[in-house]
Amino acid sequence: MIRKTVLAAMAASALLVTAACGSGFDDDSSDSAQQQSGPVSLQILIGSSGQAETTAVQEAAAKWASSSGNTATVTPAQDLTQQLGQAFAGDSPPDVFYVDAGRFADYASVGALEPYGDKISNSDDFYESLRTTFTYDGKLYCAPKDFSTLALVVNTDLWSKAGLTDADLPTTWDQLTSVSQKIKASGTVPLALGDTRDRIGAFMVQAGGWITSGDGKTATADSPENLQALQYVQGLLKNKYAEYPKALDAGWAGEAFGKGSAAMTIEGNWIKGALRADFPNVKYTVHPLPAGPKGQGTLSFTTCWGIAAKSKNKDAAVKFVEAMTTAEQQMTYATAFGVMPSRQSAGAQYTQQFPTDKAFIDGAGYAQGPVNAPKMDSVLADFDTGLQGLVSGDPKALLARVQKNTEAALGQ
Repeated sequence: MIRKTVLAAMAASALLVTAACGSGFDDDSSDSAQQQSGPVSLQILIGSSGQAETTAVQEAAAKWASSSGNTATVTPAQDLTQQLGQAFAGDSPPDVFYVDAGRFADYASVGALEPYGDKISNSDDFYESLRTTFTYDGKLYCAPKDFSTLALVVNTDLWSKAGLTDADLPTTWDQLTSVSQKIKASGTVPLALGDTRDRIGAFMVQAGGWITSGDGKTATADSPENLQALQYVQGLLKNKYAEYPKALDAGWAGEAFGKGSAAMTIEGNWIKGALRADFPNVKYTVHPLPAGPKGQGTLSFTTCWGIAAKSKNKDAAVKFVEAMTTAEQQMTYATAFGVMPSRQSAGAQYTQQFPTDKAFIDGAGYAQGPVNAPKMDSVLADFDTGLQGLVSGDPKALLARVQKNTEAALGQ
């Protein structure tokens, strides 16, 4: 659904096979890696969210090209992962391209990406959680394009119907349970919750856990912290304080929330556009997720501007990304298609212009990015399958399986 990249196994296989053959992607002695002199023609491949994003990026690229004397062709992909995999396999990658955080480690681990991140001016201005997401083997590979986090979205009418006020907004797990009891008693499902790690994982972070260590090199799934989180979510599900979208006849939690099937949901700021388009009469407010035993926690979803290690135009590509990631340009993108700037220096301006997004922006300070390790696709897909059966499943056994599978993927 929204902001969840469907990863193509064929593309991944092509990428990994290519990396194993002949010279690696990062073999700078190859002719294809030599820099071009004079004006260059950059090829940019993006995974666009729609026409608004495509137009905004094309306009920004044209402005950069005009001022630099280069040319820049922006192409929206039909299937970004598949097309990138095929381009890498064919030894003809675009110069610049979007890299989803969930795919980043796969590309970085085989040398497909140029590690240029620290060449961007004031790279420390990118939120630290985003820098961490795009760091591999100690190198910041690429500049974060934008991001979102998860927050608690509350239907104000259903909240009032349950006899609740602003004073009741939950800031802890215990309070979330308490207000859920009251909402359920009023005849409404309390919480519409996505049934994958991309939502339930936030509870793991709030308990002090995660699937891997911070550097992505060690499996940490089978821990007391993660068990506490899954047991808490299981309790919400068993008590009908939370329901998965399918149980609410919805494709995703935001749809269930928009229909009025639940008083709360946990989603990213993309829910704004969805509600405005499909459920314009729903009144809602946005708040930080309730803190767990180890404090506040949320998940971040982000994309970076990747530069191909085989590009002939690396210098120009870095300058292009520099232009795309200034605070001013990021605010232009925010206005055009609703993304949040990845630079901290743009945060105050963004929240001033979009005050209802403050909880999402603030979440950057305590957000956990996607698993930063290669070859984890099947492991995470299996984890999601387990989470979808959590209401009657065994959280301890599930975490043990994820631990074993993660260790195998990491070669431990």
